[in-house]
Amino acid sequence: MKALQRLALTTALVSGLPYAAHAQVAPPTEQDSGDVIEQNAIVVTARRREESLQDVPVAITAISGDTIERRGLTSVRDIAQSVPGLNINSDGAGRAFVAIRGVGVTLVQTVQPGVGLFVDGIYRPNTAYLNNPLLDVERVEVLRGPQGTLYGKNTLGGAINVITRQPGNDLEVRGVASYAGPDDSWLVSGSVSLPIITDKLAVRIAGSHREQDGFLTNSVIGGKQNRLTSDSLNATVRLTPSESFTMVFNGYHDWIDGANTPYARVTGPRDYSRNIPFNDLNQTAYRYYGVNWRIDAEFGDSTLTSMAAYDGRTSRSNNTDGDFSPFDIVRSSVTDQFDTLTTELRLDSLWSDQFSTLVGVFYSNEMVRADSVTTVVPLNRVVPVSARTNADTYAVFGTAFWRPSSAWEVALGLRYDHEDREATGGVSLKSDQVQPRLSVTRRWSDDLMTYATVARGYRGGGFNAPTAPVRVYRGDSAWTYELGSKYSSPDRNFNVSAALFYSDYKDYIGLNSVAPSSAGGLVTVDLNAGDVESYGFELEASLRPVRNWTLSGAFTYVHARLVDSTPYTLVTGRVLSSDRLTFQPDTTWSINSDYVLPLGDDTMTFTLGATGKGRRLAGTLNETTPTFLDDYVLVNAQLAYKTGGIEFSVFANNLLQEDYFESYIERTTLVLAGLPASDLGIVGDRRRYGARVRFEF
Repeated sequence: MKALQRLALTTALVSGLPYAAHAQVAPPTEQDSGDVIEQNAIVVTARRREESLQDVPVAITAISGDTIERRGLTSVRDIAQSVPGLNINSDGAGRAFVAIRGVGVTLVQTVQPGVGLFVDGIYRPNTAYLNNPLLDVERVEVLRGPQGTLYGKNTLGGAINVITRQPGNDLEVRGVASYAGPDDSWLVSGSVSLPIITDKLAVRIAGSHREQDGFLTNSVIGGKQNRLTSDSLNATVRLTPSESFTMVFNGYHDWIDGANTPYARVTGPRDYSRNIPFNDLNQTAYRYYGVNWRIDAEFGDSTLTSMAAYDGRTSRSNNTDGDFSPFDIVRSSVTDQFDTLTTELRLDSLWSDQFSTLVGVFYSNEMVRADSVTTVVPLNRVVPVSARTNADTYAVFGTAFWRPSSAWEVALGLRYDHEDREATGGVSLKSDQVQPRLSVTRRWSDDLMTYATVARGYRGGGFNAPTAPVRVYRGDSAWTYELGSKYSSPDRNFNVSAALFYSDYKDYIGLNSVAPSSAGGLVTVDLNAGDVESYGFELEASLRPVRNWTLSGAFTYVHARLVDSTPYTLVTGRVLSSDRLTFQPDTTWSINSDYVLPLGDDTMTFTLGATGKGRRLAGTLNETTPTFLDDYVLVNAQLAYKTGGIEFSVFANNLLQEDYFESYIERTTLVLAGLPASDLGIVGDRRRYGARVRFEF
């Protein structure tokens, strides 16, 4: 697009070359030269326009699709291990807990996410997408800090933007197949992209199948407790009737069948039991599907973009174990459907070489229908619950970009959101929020830049179950202040980015509790727990000490603490044993080494990587003694041989057989619910080893 190209200081991403520096560098090939590497600028769309990563005043990590496939990463949750500040945990196929810099954590799927998820610019409202397969991806961008000005509400922690590969004039065929043991984990995926009419019409079709037995065993009825099967299919049609007009249509369908909450009863945070005492395998079937379109029309120095999308999700579980024990006490059946419609219209205009604007309007509608039946078997008591939620969000937004000289840029943005939510029982929640963002950028040279930003982010509130004593909880918000810098050496063999940040987080939604239910017994409630301060620093770097050896890594320190939990005490009548945030470590780090050995026209690549996560607070309602999970380090290794367009590799994940908890609930939660007392834990995957083949023609 003309306007976007003129605004980008670097507008070419050299096809087929690896990403540089803080974008998860792929190892060099024998054919790489210093001149080629220097041209390899990374183009991202963090500010809804194409720009060089080096020049964007945002703390951002961009991971290429080639790196994702080469390292066997299958989901955003896998990628999170090497992204600074991004923390994702999960306790089931349909549940994921995500936070960036300790901000925006979501512990249950009924709470709106505080980190926005987008696929090709289209909002995905459910955090479970973080567990879903990544299929035919061009790159994944992770933006840290509030992004509400351009991405809207629910991005107070940041945004994750997945960009898929687009069809063009070349026939491309890609495929990946892998098998790993000892839990029979295998994956097959592929895509075909081809032109129908040169320069006018092209299509892409991609599909995948994945399954694994997992490492958790049911000790009551037998079988694997965390089996997973997933199938995905998506398609893209790209129509370009002229150079100034483009239409893209997408459709997708994911079939996910897996277990939820496969907790073992454990005696403490160092009891890494993998025996699950359930009287059911707790399998749940999820279906994700949707269609969307995007139209870009250029006229003069402006580009008008129109987008619309429908996304749906259904889930069904039948007669599952609800008491985390071998005894037949509580049974549960749940069905739900979540439908989202979004539309957006925006105008990107270049008024002069110094001044440009991006303005737009946005609308979304969300409808949730959930039905559950809980049976207390000893009492022969059946409790049906139905909940309906409808939400409308309207927004207008705008950002002005001023470049008084080649060395300076000032960007000022503002977004206004109006949200209107209604739920079963006649309860409602309305909010009007303003989200500003100001950034000032100084480019000291072609290789060095610094920036300062201040921004506010907001997440919408929600409703508890109709049987809960507290039906409504408010949205939360965060003001974030950030100083950052990015440097690339002239030969691009050394790259580093760093950021200091402070977030003032109000009305934190990230803790839940139990309370008396109007239907009898207890019910889980989500609530505003208080205020949080989060501050720290991030560092990403890559170094190519010699031609064929690349080192890359990242380190994050986050001090995220509750500074006022009075609202939690007023609602629950209880106090918290720690000011730490659930599952949020103070430190995370990653390092990767790639060495390429030339073998004539072929290559052999040796890869060794490690990721570490610091000590974390477990899920706990204990009022006196907090439970902490130990820190851990995971080591991965791979040996890959590439000839032409085919790559063969052998690999091992969790090479050192490290034991760690993916999720953990301290016993007080069960005691308050009247269930047999025990801590509950889900232990992470053990060592997997296998082989993979990739091809591209």
